[in-house]
Amino acid sequence: MKNDTNKDKKDDSAFDLFGLGGLFSGIEKLVDLAGKLEDKGAMSKEGSINLDHIKKGMKGVYGFTINTAGGGTPKVETFGNIKKTPEGPKVDEEREPITDIFDENDEIVVIAEMPGIEETDLKIDLKEDILEIAAVSKNRTYRKELLLPSKVSKSNLQHKFTNGILEIRIKK
Repeated sequence: MKNDTNKDKKDDSAFDLFGLGGLFSGIEKLVDLAGKLEDKGAMSKEGSINLDHIKKGMKGVYGFTINTAGGGTPKVETFGNIKKTPEGPKVDEEREPITDIFDENDEIVVIAEMPGIEETDLKIDLKEDILEIAAVSKNRTYRKELLLPSKVSKSNLQHKFTNGILEIRIKK
């Protein structure tokens, strides 16, 4: 019995050594938070999608990110190609990319993940505080409109695209 107890302690220390104990604790907290949101009606884990209208070979992609940067109210952003309609969920060929917006001191930084396209497929449009990102390739189509934290000028916009990751920097 003494060996079993020591063995358990040894396994626990391995988790701590690699930082996995904190990771599992964080996941546990996320699951608890999701449960609390669900109890308040803010989240549902059930649903169905009618897939009769999907073209052969087309896949539905849906996800969300929760951003709590700046200590404010958590903001939920969706991404993918499953859209909510009055008739129910619909799978579209056009996807919303995963995006993050960072309001830094002297610039706004936007990161968008758009795998499967080339830089030549990109279209970026900026009108004051509305940024539109679009890309059309033979395999994928992306489009997303983003509300920026402040009005900025298109002449201050720079971007780079590497391995499906678009980084946009706009000077304030």
